[in-house]
Amino acid sequence: QVQLVESGGGLVQPGGSLRLSCAASGRIFRINDMGWYRQAPGKQRELVATMNRVGTTNYEDSVKGRFTISRDNAKNMVYLQMNSLKPEDTAVYYCNAAVVRYGSTWQTDYWGQGTQVTVSS
Repeated sequence: QVQLVESGGGLVQPGGSLRLSCAASGRIFRINDMGWYRQAPGKQRELVATMNRVGTTNYEDSVKGRFTISRDNAKNMVYLQMNSLKPEDTAVYYCNAAVVRYGSTWQTDYWGQGTQVTVSS
């Protein structure tokens, strides 16, 4: 199987920064898209940022210019650098990976368990 483990969440003041990390492990042949999603209380899960294997990125409009996604394909890791954080960024952040496993010809979506980010003074 495949596991995704996030780290780096926490409590930060408005205007502060956090860096989230996500490590994928298991019988991984290749990871296509990797990304971050978030879910605030009472709201649906939404895309924050994604990156494909060649580095093409996609960001949700409200985080453009503040958040930066990056990945290390050799280590099967994805990161989210979050700067100029706002209270409305408070949410549980989930890592997502589209994984092709060894012996498979199709990709499967996997999710991490989530990490809480709270922006408050």
